[in-house]
Amino acid sequence: MPHTRVQSIEHTVQTTNRWLADLADAIGTEDRDFAQRVLRAWLHAVRDGLTVDSAAHLAAQLPDLLRGVYYAGWDPSRVPIRRGREQFIEYFARSARVALRDVPHFAATVTEFLCGELSEPSVMHVLDRLPRDVRTVLQPTGTAGEG
Repeated sequence: MPHTRVQSIEHTVQTTNRWLADLADAIGTEDRDFAQRVLRAWLHAVRDGLTVDSAAHLAAQLPDLLRGVYYAGWDPSRVPIRRGREQFIEYFARSARVALRDVPHFAATVTEFLCGELSEPSVMHVLDRLPRDVRTVLQPTGTAGEG
């Protein structure tokens, strides 16, 4: 049987690999598995704080493969989950398997990365749906104040 490739799957795998390589570089590592854990932690922590409509809006912008990661384990009947700053940091740290003190750096780096891959106004619009104290953890360095 001849080997055939599904172009849409090939494309999303290539895009996801590029994203993880670029994010790993932004984080300062060569470990794509680590970059994937940090990205997944960001996606899940943010997703859980959104309404179903806002979560779907963000998901629609992700590459297909990462959209699957985004929705993994999601229970739309239980959102939004309102976490304060400390609970958000604890959740992110546990999910990414990083130290609590490193969460603000990694979270802001992922936000900045996604602003470049998607669009800054779109990402910031989604983050505006989260509590102000959580947004301060996610705010990339050098962006204009909070909304």
